[in-house]
Amino acid sequence: MIDSPIGIFDSGMGGLTVMRALAQRLPNERFLYLGDTARLPYGTKSGETVKRYALQAAHALMERGVKLLVVACNTASVSLPALQEALAPLPVIGVIEPGARAALAVSPSGPIAVIATEGTVKGGAYVRAIHEHGQAPVVQQACPLFVAMAEEGLTEGPIAEAVAHHYLDPLMVMVPRPRVLVLGCTHFPVLKNIIARVAGADIALVDSAATTAEAVALLLDERGLARSGKSREPHHFLATDAPDHFARVGEIFFGSPIDPGSVELIDLQN
Repeated sequence: MIDSPIGIFDSGMGGLTVMRALAQRLPNERFLYLGDTARLPYGTKSGETVKRYALQAAHALMERGVKLLVVACNTASVSLPALQEALAPLPVIGVIEPGARAALAVSPSGPIAVIATEGTVKGGAYVRAIHEHGQAPVVQQACPLFVAMAEEGLTEGPIAEAVAHHYLDPLMVMVPRPRVLVLGCTHFPVLKNIIARVAGADIALVDSAATTAEAVALLLDERGLARSGKSREPHHFLATDAPDHFARVGEIFFGSPIDPGSVELIDLQN
């Protein structure tokens, strides 16, 4: 199991920011990423549908022999208990819990602001996770246009700045002013520079991709699953639709080119 890959799945390509953070934090590991591009976005689906999709993706990765599963999708992380039960004893970790803990570490008494997709905000997963470990007040803001901006590579310039002001200004004028801002969507790290600039230097940003990478590193050590030597095998990607598009747009989130030949088309429904 030590030499097996770490499995990562998301509804699309945003989770590649998590894979990027994992690859930087764990250079000896190899990764198998699944993007359910045929059925994205998950944020507009019902909870039961998201759970069904998440279980299908998780089983597909487990069948390929992953040693640990990272649910790199904030919406699907709501189904984490069901995934952990269905895949036991395979370790399963989501992005919400590490982000919530990191936010409380920065500002135990809050206020904590969370920006995310509409589905994540309506589900209240970050609010629950933060309140499980502390009593800091939490305010949420849905930022749906950030997803489209990230996928278009529109990360700087007047349009990006105007949209960031539209979403963040109402949070920043609150009294008391938030002390920490959680990037509660895996698309948002590619917009980190513009978000930080608009939010202000006094606001600490919590990147769920980076905090998840730290949590995975700790879990690998606890379970004795960490590789000691660097793998020579390339990372592999699975997509449920348009693998060429996945490779092209995925580069924005992964931070480096993705060989289209490394992206395999699969059908989760069968």
